[in-house]
Amino acid sequence: MSLSVLSLKLECEKLSNEKTEMQRHYVMYYEMSYGLNIEMHKQHQQQVVQAVERAKQVTMAELNSIIGVCLHTHTRTHAPCPGLRPLALPCPYPGAFGMVPHPSLNGLNGDLGGASAYSSLHNLSPQMSAAAAVAAYGRSQVVGFDPHHHMRVPGLPPNLSGIPGGKPAYSFHVSTEGQMQPVPFPPDALIGPGIPRHARQINTLSHGEVVCAVTISNPTRHVYTGGKGCVKIWDISQPGSKSPVSQLDCLNRDNYIRSCRLLHDGRTLIIGGEASTLSIWDLASPTPRIKAELTSSAPACYALAISPDAKVCFSCCSDGNIAVWDLHNQTLVRQFQGHTDGASCIDISHDGTKLWTGGLDNTVRSWDLREGRQLRQHDFTSQIFSLGYCPTGEWLAVGMENSHVEVLHVTKPEKYQLHLHESCVLSLRFAHCGKWFVSTGKDNLLNAWRTPYGASIFQSKESSSVLSCDISGDDKYIVTGSGDKKATVYEVIY
Repeated sequence: MSLSVLSLKLECEKLSNEKTEMQRHYVMYYEMSYGLNIEMHKQHQQQVVQAVERAKQVTMAELNSIIGVCLHTHTRTHAPCPGLRPLALPCPYPGAFGMVPHPSLNGLNGDLGGASAYSSLHNLSPQMSAAAAVAAYGRSQVVGFDPHHHMRVPGLPPNLSGIPGGKPAYSFHVSTEGQMQPVPFPPDALIGPGIPRHARQINTLSHGEVVCAVTISNPTRHVYTGGKGCVKIWDISQPGSKSPVSQLDCLNRDNYIRSCRLLHDGRTLIIGGEASTLSIWDLASPTPRIKAELTSSAPACYALAISPDAKVCFSCCSDGNIAVWDLHNQTLVRQFQGHTDGASCIDISHDGTKLWTGGLDNTVRSWDLREGRQLRQHDFTSQIFSLGYCPTGEWLAVGMENSHVEVLHVTKPEKYQLHLHESCVLSLRFAHCGKWFVSTGKDNLLNAWRTPYGASIFQSKESSSVLSCDISGDDKYIVTGSGDKKATVYEVIY
């Protein structure tokens, strides 16, 4: 028994010694690991300091030049959209000007696409019944993320290659011979008075139906959102307001509003959409009321414009005509004829002498409003879905079905082509200062561009196709309407 006890004591002492030795090794290894971490941290700090010092030596001009010269290393040919054909698939919201579904597009640096949905329009022409829905659903909501993360340059020739590791160019100057060259942005491309830094989402207006049209009052207080059979009025001067202050029921209950425009005094709203009738609303009365209706022979109106003197309204008709309305006498005074398919978008020069229209016939046309005749025709290889004329003159921006935005000089054969959208460009609007403009698309994106060369100022990703947009008169707010039945209000940060 004594021998057994002694043996156990010796075994316990041995285990105790081993435990002590293990603890000593543990402490030693911990100290070594801690020392190595400290040393690695010091080295990392030194590398960061060196990188910062190197970055300080790079000028803005050099940075913009590098970005402009770098081209993508992989190219992808953009598949053209097939011809219009009737669809009979039900969908909860309208198509864009009778367009057909766009092929799935994958960006070189990422894919923003989603599942597409299609629709047919009711009681319209055969061309119009070939409507496809303009919503592609994704589920992320990021405002102000890296504007160059999702870049694609479809249809570029193979000889345009990029520097390995460099970001692909997205803005190109197009020569009179059709040659494309990346644009070296000037040093002040993204800085200076009147150039935003980013945009911040401040409000969501739950309309309840797909928002195909939006407009902002001047001064900024009310936002008007057009959906199925009605326009809702929102007071955004009241923080946290979740309900509209009024609802204007117009057209037929199942027909969508495509455009709504305020007269400059803010007392009259003109509404057009999937009907042959335009509604003129008196907003100054205690309760908004229809004070007149204008009826044309076309089954639908896609877009509206108001003359600077508020005496004339122009409506883009689904039959391709541009109807000219005398608002005082409430009569049709003229029709501009030229588009061979639906006229989809419109804008008017600041002095009220020229009109610009885009159509599903792949053309943009300019009209002399004093002489009542067509001035010029610009031919494209894609249907035109949106356009905007720069308030300071000279430049016209065009958004197309093939995902391109093109910025044309109105008197010279000079043009820029911009490639940040992944799908159809559904709406476009210039800031009132003329220094920048925004475009929205079926790819859920809101892009802000520098006039005219298209440096990307900021980009916002919404959760569904962005069908419409407007910018406030003071350029401080942007409103978008989307396929997920809401409008989004952004504050522009300078």
